[in-house]
Amino acid sequence: MSDQVANPPQLARRREHRKSTVRLGRTIGEAREKLETSNERALARKKDKRKKIVRFVIATIVFVAVITASICLIISLISQSKEQVEIGPEPDTSDINYQPSIQIVDEASAVSGGKITNRMQEYIGQLETDLKELGYQPTKAVIRAHSIREVDIYLDGYTGYLKAIIDRGAGVTAEDIDRMLRYLSEQGITEFEYIDVRIDGKAYWK
Repeated sequence: MSDQVANPPQLARRREHRKSTVRLGRTIGEAREKLETSNERALARKKDKRKKIVRFVIATIVFVAVITASICLIISLISQSKEQVEIGPEPDTSDINYQPSIQIVDEASAVSGGKITNRMQEYIGQLETDLKELGYQPTKAVIRAHSIREVDIYLDGYTGYLKAIIDRGAGVTAEDIDRMLRYLSEQGITEFEYIDVRIDGKAYWK
C-alpha cells in the first residue's frame, strides 16, 4: 500500500496524443497576406499585358497614319508637278499693249480740239479683245463729247450700243455686257437703244 501511495499512476496528457492544427511560427493572417500578394501579382501581370497591347495598338495607328500622310503628300506633289508641266505659268498681261482694230469716233476731241488718249485707246482695244473672246464682234467705238471717260461700243448683229466707262475693268465690263445680252435674249427682247454697264453691280437697258 505504501508503494501505491508513493508512486501514484500518471494520466496521459491529451495534448501529447493530439495532432496540432496550428503551425508553429505562422499565423492565419500570414497565409491571407500571401494569398493577397499572389492576387496582386496576377493583377499586375494582367495590367502589364493590357499596357503592352495598348502601346502596340497606338504604335500601329501612328505608323499607319504616318504612312498614309506620306502617301497623300507624294500624290499631291506629283499632281502639282503634272499641272505645272501641262498648264504652265499664266501669261503676264500687265505689259500687253492692246491696240483697237475697230473704228473709233472721237466726238470729244472734235469739240475740244484734242486727241484721243493712250489710256482710252488701250481700254477700247482690251474691251474689244474681251468681247471677241466671249463670242461677240465689236464694230465701232464712239467717245461722246460730254464725257472723256465714257465709250460706247457697237456690236455686229445688235441695233443698240453699249455704254462703258474706263474706270471699270474691261474684263468685268465685257462679262456684264454678256450677262445682260443673254438676259434680254431669254426675255425675248432682240432690239434695244442701249445697255448701260457703267455702274459696278448694276445694268440698265432701254
